[in-house]
Amino acid sequence: MSARPRLRLGVLVSGSGTNLQAILDASQRHEIDVDVALVISNRAQAYALERARAAGVPARVIGAREHASREAFEQALIDALRAEDVEWVVLAGFMRLLSGHFLRAFPQRVINIHPSLLPAFPGLEAQAQAFAYGVKLAGCTVHFVDEGTDSGPIIAQAAVPVLEDDDAERLQQRILAQEHRLLPAVLQLAATDRLRCEGRQVRVLAATGAAAAAPSAALIAPAALAEVQRGWTPRGAVDKP
Repeated sequence: MSARPRLRLGVLVSGSGTNLQAILDASQRHEIDVDVALVISNRAQAYALERARAAGVPARVIGAREHASREAFEQALIDALRAEDVEWVVLAGFMRLLSGHFLRAFPQRVINIHPSLLPAFPGLEAQAQAFAYGVKLAGCTVHFVDEGTDSGPIIAQAAVPVLEDDDAERLQQRILAQEHRLLPAVLQLAATDRLRCEGRQVRVLAATGAAAAAPSAALIAPAALAEVQRGWTPRGAVDKP
């Protein structure tokens, strides 16, 4: 990994937190130059909080109902993140839309992982939407967050074929395995200052001396992510027992 200072990351969660676990694991293995500085959930019962505490990462609950307005809720999030010197923010299953008030505090430094090939199937239960529609390729997307629903500029995508014997649950699990690889890889691009957002286009700056990578189990774009993932071992974060 790079000799530059490690990126300090804040992660917002609402549920089980398997993508958070994938980030924590990649950080612990020094596959990415990222330290999770703070995990915040808007739900006290979110299992993701246990994952954070088990990894020795500060974890907080900040509920929207505890605040008089949406802006007050988001300001509480901002204050908590800034107190831990967070530089980038990841929404990893965070089930609330964020307004411009929050996004202006971290301009072009808030990203989300969504389980479809956006712009297809935004919103909830995207995997089931894709399966019901009959697509032949499903997948996941990492994108910059804007004020819409899964509508920000696309950073990276991984495509997963829909198999003849699939059902919605099997497809969801295969997509999730790719989420666990795609999100840490994008965070490494952020940590090494290789992302440039120009309108709706996101460019990835080339790494010096990068070699071509062998094909992977999923079609991943941009190709620079394959170089970031070189040497990684296939894995999936363990869900709540």
